[in-house]
Amino acid sequence: MVDKALKELGDSIADRLENEVNSVVVAYGELTLSVRAEHIQKVLTFLRDDPDCCFKQLIDLCGNDYPERSKRFDVVYHLLSLQLNQRIRVKVKTDEDTPVPTAIEVFPAAGWFEREAWDMYGIFFADHPDLRRMLTDYGFQGHPLRKDFPVSGFVECRYSEEEKRVIYEPVKLTQESRDFDFMSPWESAKYILPGDEKADDKAGDK
Repeated sequence: MVDKALKELGDSIADRLENEVNSVVVAYGELTLSVRAEHIQKVLTFLRDDPDCCFKQLIDLCGNDYPERSKRFDVVYHLLSLQLNQRIRVKVKTDEDTPVPTAIEVFPAAGWFEREAWDMYGIFFADHPDLRRMLTDYGFQGHPLRKDFPVSGFVECRYSEEEKRVIYEPVKLTQESRDFDFMSPWESAKYILPGDEKADDKAGDK
């Protein structure tokens, strides 16, 4: 019954926004709309103001990265209707260079979310009044949640006792040539684990 109601709501929205909505999907009890990025403000305004929707609360805005696609980023909006006790997810696709219109005019809370998406993924939001980094440090290079960003990062910071200040320097992995043995020691290890020799001594005493 829940899925049927969500499907009917999604189809109704798609019919009324046929030029803006690309697809409607209901999965795992959740309704997802895929919309054209250039129309996101119109879609969000409709979802907020239409009496059949009443999605008046933006509870999250985040990014996803799919490097194999030409439009590698998804911008995902999660909306909540307290009045109708429903949730909806709205997705738009973009690339590294094409900005997505800011949602601040519709949901002022989007300001901080969009700054985070810019900081972590490098997603541009057109007409954002203060699009600057929020979680990374001043002068940080790159966007840490992109799939092609190295886990170790590019630089590391530490306090230099000699210079009496925090300094930045390229990451130095002192154990680059580590050789890990992932075999289970209980099944296939060809060596005696530390402490096992005591067990053999005890067995010999018996």
